[in-house]
Amino acid sequence: MVIVTDGHRDTDTAKTAICLLRYCADEVVAVFDRQSAGKTCREVFGVGGAIPLIGSLAEAPEADTLVVGIAPPGGRIPPHWRPIILEAIARRMSVVSGLHDFLRDDAEYLRAAERHGARLVDLRDNDERDVARREGIRRRCLRIHTIGNDCCCGKMVCGVELARGLGRAGVDAAFVATGQTGILVAGAGCPVDRVIADFLGGAAEKLVLANQHHDVIVVEGQGSLFHPRYSCVALGLLHGVMPDGLVLCYTMGRRTFFGMENIPLPSLEKVVEFYESAARVMHPCRVVGAAVNGDGFSDAAVAAECDRVASRLGLPACDPLRHGPDKLVEAVVRLRRELGKESRVRPRRTNIYG
Repeated sequence: MVIVTDGHRDTDTAKTAICLLRYCADEVVAVFDRQSAGKTCREVFGVGGAIPLIGSLAEAPEADTLVVGIAPPGGRIPPHWRPIILEAIARRMSVVSGLHDFLRDDAEYLRAAERHGARLVDLRDNDERDVARREGIRRRCLRIHTIGNDCCCGKMVCGVELARGLGRAGVDAAFVATGQTGILVAGAGCPVDRVIADFLGGAAEKLVLANQHHDVIVVEGQGSLFHPRYSCVALGLLHGVMPDGLVLCYTMGRRTFFGMENIPLPSLEKVVEFYESAARVMHPCRVVGAAVNGDGFSDAAVAAECDRVASRLGLPACDPLRHGPDKLVEAVVRLRRELGKESRVRPRRTNIYG
């Protein structure tokens, strides 16, 4: 694939590209960004090694897929990307987008795709029409859900790293994707923020039912119960998953809501209290650890922040990328033992993506 980020390189907007470079680098031929052409992904994004940034699709003739690598507020494709997408279609490349702005709803893209035999893939498109039923849920499967005090704070990364860490510890665990970036990384999932509200709980429940053959599932969180824009999807997902345990994710140093700089973030103590209360409406649940996104801070500063948060909340805290997820893995294993959900003797599988 070629990932297009043209003009967008910050860790929040370009998070789709960065996560693909981190977890699917073997499939990435190049990143399309004309302003940074000639540089490497390591130089621009801090991940992706020597994968090049290019200014023309002709520089990557072997690529057969163009992936929209950004997740901007509102989910719109930048207007100046139109020629890039049309060129990819003319090259018979599949074009994959996880934005709310569907490719197939654009008449020009649709005509071009039909003419050149190219595929348009809208990851957020879905036909979910089932309500929650609360039937057939396997008691011994431990359900973990990553949550946040805000959006764009590392819930997906924490989920992947935690599932991987559990796998290394010998636990049959799966990462369950609920957003466009997670779906690209995992190869499956449901774009819950595009599901009709009445069916959101049912869609989340279906994800649980489809993956509960694993001993532990780590369900990616979306938005935040506190964010004025995204609280509805966060609550619907929380109630549909009915988690046993929560992992709190937040971005170090952020003081106001992403995209709404006039509104201050709540305290972490308030986030823990409110999430636990909201989750327990459906199922007994508690927060078991905190994942600190320390991007942009020194090792010493992040270590001090983790110690401070652990002391404040009385929970293990770590930066899953910088420190590894072991503290969170231990917390999940401990919860599993306390709830009596440890597996009976049987062959263990390690499948981080379900």
